[in-house]
Amino acid sequence: MLRKALLATSACALFLSFAPGAAAAPDEPPPAVLDALQRDLGLTRAQAETRLTDEAAAQRVAAALPAELGSRWFDAGTGDLVVAVTDDAAASTARSSGASPKLVTRGQAALADLTRSITALAGDGVPGVTSWGPDPQADGVVVRLDRRTKTAATTAFLDRVRAFGAPVRIVESGSVIQQSGTVQPGNPWWPGSESNCSVGFPATDSGGGKHFVTAGHCTNDANQAAFGASGQQNKLGTSNVGGTRTVNAREGDMGVVAVTEAGWTLSAAVNTWGGAPVTVTGSVEPLVGQSVCHSGNTSKWKCGTVTAVEQTIDYGSTVVEGLATTTACSMGGDSGGAWLAGDKAVGLHSGGQSSCSPGGADDQSIFQPVNEALRKWNLTLLTGTGGTPDTEAPSVPAGLRSTATTATSATLAWNAATDNTAVTGYEVYRNGALATTVATTSATISGLTPDTDSVFTIKAKDAAGNTSAASASLTVHTPPGTPGGGRTFRNDTDFPIRDYAVATSPVRSTATGQAAKAPVVEVTATHTCAQDLNITLVGPSGRTYPLQRYGNYPCTPFPGVKSFTAAGVAEQATGTWTLRVGDNGPGDTGVLDSWSVTL
Repeated sequence: MLRKALLATSACALFLSFAPGAAAAPDEPPPAVLDALQRDLGLTRAQAETRLTDEAAAQRVAAALPAELGSRWFDAGTGDLVVAVTDDAAASTARSSGASPKLVTRGQAALADLTRSITALAGDGVPGVTSWGPDPQADGVVVRLDRRTKTAATTAFLDRVRAFGAPVRIVESGSVIQQSGTVQPGNPWWPGSESNCSVGFPATDSGGGKHFVTAGHCTNDANQAAFGASGQQNKLGTSNVGGTRTVNAREGDMGVVAVTEAGWTLSAAVNTWGGAPVTVTGSVEPLVGQSVCHSGNTSKWKCGTVTAVEQTIDYGSTVVEGLATTTACSMGGDSGGAWLAGDKAVGLHSGGQSSCSPGGADDQSIFQPVNEALRKWNLTLLTGTGGTPDTEAPSVPAGLRSTATTATSATLAWNAATDNTAVTGYEVYRNGALATTVATTSATISGLTPDTDSVFTIKAKDAAGNTSAASASLTVHTPPGTPGGGRTFRNDTDFPIRDYAVATSPVRSTATGQAAKAPVVEVTATHTCAQDLNITLVGPSGRTYPLQRYGNYPCTPFPGVKSFTAAGVAEQATGTWTLRVGDNGPGDTGVLDSWSVTL
């Protein structure tokens, strides 16, 4: 959990590192990281150097692999990137890219489905259940439990989880909290008059504005003054500007502080609390098994290994998805601090067991992957490469292809680009305009017109904000609707889907004559349990046409975009058509994003 250099206690400058001395060259392991790995992981100097070299190579291989190929992790014993695959073709792809394939029964997609089912069962939390998520090395899912706080509800939950069978492993774990609190002075930042947190990674926006990313539970309050010293001294800027730059919920634990006061500057050098600073050269996604270090205001400079990624953590006060767990220790006051994998930014400190006993225990500390925060607010990580900014753009994405189309949507896929640091996302352009930005090598573009050509290109983006040239273009033709593209009507207004309530979304049809006997309805929505949903089309006459009945188990998420055919329709086309989405189960969340009916 390498925590980014912290704030000076004078009003002169904001530094993320203050230790003297030049940073190591980008190809050399940072001395402070080597020293900490020897201390915290019990390695020799040579072993630490070899491990960092192997981990950097594994990260480059991981960045080049298609995201859908399979879960991957670093094997410290062999120095290889291991990928869990379910067939020989995937194994061949992994092997040809430099990874070591491991043939498994279930694989990434099945584990993701099982995790979502457990999430649906857990709802807003179960007493004693501290976390759950995929365990790709065991080809299963792990649920962690603090037995000291279990109740009858916990027993009922575990009984239902055990019914999934061998893929689910239940283990004991200590309780975790989101860490904060004034523990000792030095290098923190203060949200208003509250207890201190720690500075994360500095970043800039498209206009050159200065910011740093940190924990969302440190930035809950909108437009709150941020200070570099206790007692509301040395103001540096404003936290959560406009109330839209923080998340502390299922989406993540991340927030932004705008650095607006004169005299404060940003640095890419990380404070290692007595050692040479580590200059951040880029960012990566966390890999299970790799070593990570963090610098916090309280625990200072500590290292460990990543034990799991994509975990759902129940802090008691909130449930957060997509977090990584580690063996490194941490304490109150470290919240928001920066985590490094070598010299690459990897996470923002979220919470843990508030323990720093030597050697650490499984899942002591937790972090939010940093790339998600940078993408969410379109920020560019501040980096330095031996004092030279990263100006090298990623390679051009290749292999752009269409994998599915409907009358109003197109699903695209492409091969991963490569970069000298790491590719952090892809921009998808439709007819020359930016349509969406994604982190993976696939995207679904909705809102297209039936029976129409769209021209798509893809650009890759790295942590320093460098963007590749556009890929070769791909023309996708959407099929006509039924009976024709000119008779499709849609509503793009978002409607929340709530437990035991009905979301109602109308559209006004101006088509004339008789409606088709089997109109096509396309629904774009998110929901954690599709099996709980009743989906019904209501015609202008008021008659109802069921599209989906709730029922079945286990829960699976709504697939994003889904088409239905309404049977036996006898209506005039003109008038108001209404989609009704009813949630008939507890503990689920979702949004009806849009829908269309082709008459």
